Amino acid sequence: MTSSPAVSYYRATATPYTPFAPLQGKVDARIAIIGGGFAGLHTALGLAERGVRDVVLLEREQVGFGASGRNGGFVFGGYSLGEQALLDQRGQDAARALFGLTTDAVARIRERVSRYAIPCDLVDEGVIWANWFRDPAVLRQRQELLAKHYDVAWEWLPQSELRARVHTTRYYDGLYERDALHLHPLNLAIGLAGAAAKQGVSVHENTDVWQLRRDGSRWRVETAQGAVHADQVVLACGGYLAGLKRQVDRAILPIATYVMVTEPLGERLNDALETRAAVYDSRFAFDYYRPLPDSRLLWGGRISVRDRSPRAVQRLLIRDLLRVFPQLKGVRIDYAWSGLMSYARHQMPQIGTSGDGLWWAQAFGGHGLAPTCAAGDLLASALADGDDRWKQFAPYGLDPTYRPFGYLGAQASYWWQQGKDWFKTRLEG
Repeated sequence: MTSSPAVSYYRATATPYTPFAPLQGKVDARIAIIGGGFAGLHTALGLAERGVRDVVLLEREQVGFGASGRNGGFVFGGYSLGEQALLDQRGQDAARALFGLTTDAVARIRERVSRYAIPCDLVDEGVIWANWFRDPAVLRQRQELLAKHYDVAWEWLPQSELRARVHTTRYYDGLYERDALHLHPLNLAIGLAGAAAKQGVSVHENTDVWQLRRDGSRWRVETAQGAVHADQVVLACGGYLAGLKRQVDRAILPIATYVMVTEPLGERLNDALETRAAVYDSRFAFDYYRPLPDSRLLWGGRISVRDRSPRAVQRLLIRDLLRVFPQLKGVRIDYAWSGLMSYARHQMPQIGTSGDGLWWAQAFGGHGLAPTCAAGDLLASALADGDDRWKQFAPYGLDPTYRPFGYLGAQASYWWQQGKDWFKTRLEG
């Protein structure tokens, strides 16, 4: 690897900006947001856009440090919970409304990138869902389900057309989701923070919150070098637990996922891809990847309870890449990294309040760019205007994950599903 293995591609190519100063001294605010990932940033910017300026955002590291600045950069509708399961659990109207929050969020991200001129390499060319298996039933069923119950149209890609765009014999037919995009997520986070700060939000990096407690009718947020008194507090820490409220932390599993980026491939990229769309496949344990503007290929996949080293990530993912694109044998990997996402047992975001001014938004389960934006909009609307649309998520509460035993269950479930994928592949020969 030619780059420092501790540095992700996103961090190495991040938009330069003047760091936000750590919190110093005592501050009074209407709303304090703990966590500078997408959920916190969208909440802060949503509040500023609604005219609420008395907002403080506190981030332990740098904005976008966690999963928000480490993910694959896919922006599309939906949740970790599948569309059929969502329909079965909630019924037609509620499921469609919940799904619609995420498709609205895709449009909101597109609009914010344009409005605030955020340089995040946005590619508005859709996402391809490629079938790893010969049987097209899974594609047909999902296409029909989305059209019938969610009013979402995905285009059928016959095998010949798919292989003209994605040069591998590993896939068969596919579906194309046009209303999707991909981008540099860390630069999006930096841009959102800058936009919020310009509208009056006080953003503070390198500010570790070590205690959260009631102080009369308000909240006191204690940090190493200062404190915030606030009427309302939003916990938006994702997989990087703040250790501030046990019932909030215990409701998620921090799960690792892995990403790597190749050297610049130049014309060799065309040997694998002749599309600017992002791609993921139809297995439970799927690969996902996308071309980058400098002719690199970003490749991600796998989930684990282990936050592996960059070199271990590279060893795992290069095998996955060569199963799909053997023509890229010998390609150099310049960056590899892992990151922690927050995952709930019910596979849906946890968005809610304890009713005393404490709010939370977490458990986006690796599907986060659109749902985090939706969560931020719901919380901003609730805090600024008393809007109660967040209650759509009330059935998906803070169910405990029973760590450390929950890790064993999550890993066992992943291996079981991975085994089913392997067995189906073997059956098809």
